[in-house]
Amino acid sequence: MLAACAAALSCAVRAGVLPEDRADLLYHSYDGGGVTIDGPSLLVRKQFADKFSASANYYVDRVTSASIDVVTTASPYTEERTQYSLGLDYLHDRWLLNLGYTSSEENDYSASTFSVGVSQDFFGDLTTLSLGYSLGKDEVGRRGDSIFKDTVERQQYRIGLSQILTRNLIVGLSFETITDEGFLNNPYRQVRYIDETSPLGYAYEPEVYPRTRTSDAAAFRLRYHLPYRAALHGEYRWYTDSWDIGADTFELGYTHPLDGGWILEAKVRLYSQTAASFYEDLFPRSRFQNFMARDKELSTFDSRTIRIGASYDVLRGGWKFVDRGTVNIAYDRIRFDYKDFRDLRVTGVPPGQEPLYGFDANVVQVFVSFWF
Repeated sequence: MLAACAAALSCAVRAGVLPEDRADLLYHSYDGGGVTIDGPSLLVRKQFADKFSASANYYVDRVTSASIDVVTTASPYTEERTQYSLGLDYLHDRWLLNLGYTSSEENDYSASTFSVGVSQDFFGDLTTLSLGYSLGKDEVGRRGDSIFKDTVERQQYRIGLSQILTRNLIVGLSFETITDEGFLNNPYRQVRYIDETSPLGYAYEPEVYPRTRTSDAAAFRLRYHLPYRAALHGEYRWYTDSWDIGADTFELGYTHPLDGGWILEAKVRLYSQTAASFYEDLFPRSRFQNFMARDKELSTFDSRTIRIGASYDVLRGGWKFVDRGTVNIAYDRIRFDYKDFRDLRVTGVPPGQEPLYGFDANVVQVFVSFWF
């Protein structure tokens, strides 16, 4: 989530500048759809030898799930994911090299990712071009099954361009391609199919996914600084993949500084997607086709997010070795509406006629930042 906070300012990042020395301590919380996730994160950045900047991040997710998938086909569970990240930036003239490594562990899944990126300023530092590549290797397990083991390999290729058009307007374009290969579904999730011999009228069997997936995404971003120091920022993101999922994201935000060290933020985000070609809420029979999924995240759905946030500069004059410090809080209210995923907690109706599922989620981020 710290990365998400920084992403809003990504259009303004210049290649010829090292990241500032700072430390961020975050607490994040998600509550929605029977799932709660919370935990801390600590990120520290430090420059050295004039041309280098190193970073380290520690991040924890504590998950308690009694989601609709869990309560209809399995038992609620609790788990914890711990993630460590290291990064190194090297600045030479007008170009910046980034190296990164991330490792995360939970009781049935481990992941490691290596990334490299380079960015270069052109045309009097008004234009920045960036290129990047990431390689991830994951190991998948299943609780209570010591025999089941599988792997996933992920590769990401990305290119970005940002341009200062006027003293007040910055625009950015980005494109990325991701290829996934391996075990790409959840080992616990099941599909349902019509079974007239079952008291419910349907039965379950394990999901079966393709073992490859390729996705493409393009985004256009802009940030406009208003005459009274406030700023507007907007984004449109287009997504498509080899599973026939298509998605559109629209985002509009406003940032307003106040006297006394306060900064207020508001944002609206709209997201919609179409279903994967092998998704069905209810299949006609067992093993109806080669690939079968009933993951609601592969269904047709849309979501609406409203964010409000505030930041207060608590150390504008500095204190000892700290140059500046801020306290920040953000709250998101998210509404999910599924168009072809039904709520199986409702019984007494014919299969396939249950009400469509939807839920609200609350996301809270509280963090402090110190520059030194």
